Amino acid sequence: MKLAVLALSLLACGSAFAQAAATAPEPDYTASVNIGAVTDYRYRGISQSRLQPALQGGADFAHKSGFYIGTWASSIKWVKDAGGNADAEVDLYGGYKFNGGPVAFDVGALRYLYPSSQLAVSPNTTELYVSGTYGPATLKYSHAITNLFGFADSKNSYYVDLNATFDTGYWGLTVTPHIGYQGIKNNSGFSYTDWSVALGKDFGNGFSASLAYVDTNNSNYRSPDGKDLGRATAVLGVKYTYSF
Repeated sequence: MKLAVLALSLLACGSAFAQAAATAPEPDYTASVNIGAVTDYRYRGISQSRLQPALQGGADFAHKSGFYIGTWASSIKWVKDAGGNADAEVDLYGGYKFNGGPVAFDVGALRYLYPSSQLAVSPNTTELYVSGTYGPATLKYSHAITNLFGFADSKNSYYVDLNATFDTGYWGLTVTPHIGYQGIKNNSGFSYTDWSVALGKDFGNGFSASLAYVDTNNSNYRSPDGKDLGRATAVLGVKYTYSF
């Protein structure tokens, strides 16, 4: 009889703990830092690192209200190739996420900085963006309110892209197809479409890796030695993220 009472008591305690865990309050904020490396830093399909490896890292802070801010940086080579003097790209961004029925929206602003760039037309760029996610798919529109990445008279350039993430059901792998279009105001010869498909793997404890096939339909982006910076390639990436 005593054993039965003890067993019932343990079951009741276990149920209470489970309910408490299920109704645990949402944290007021989440914060994380990350560091990683890629075999080629491709942004919107174009190599920023002259088809060579790059080091990257960032930090993010998000409040439960939906507001967030963050920063991210990468080593680059394209500014020096264009005659400037910047070795790094530093991004600053902030926005607000909210739900509208079945669609998750994200609106915000992103500032790309290239310290000590010294180009005739500053590559520093500010974009406003809005995205909507429904199920596995996300559609995003980005609009430049400054010149875009050093292109003269390119204010009001834009980028629109569609992404989706699917669980393959094998070894914890995800697959992410992507297609995007970069329209560059008054520089139509440099407008282009890019596409990619990536496999991702989360190894746990903050470690993750990805392997992507990336390509574009524009061969006008060239390195000083004539290499096509938008050509098809495979990009391997590794990252470690620490959450507070």
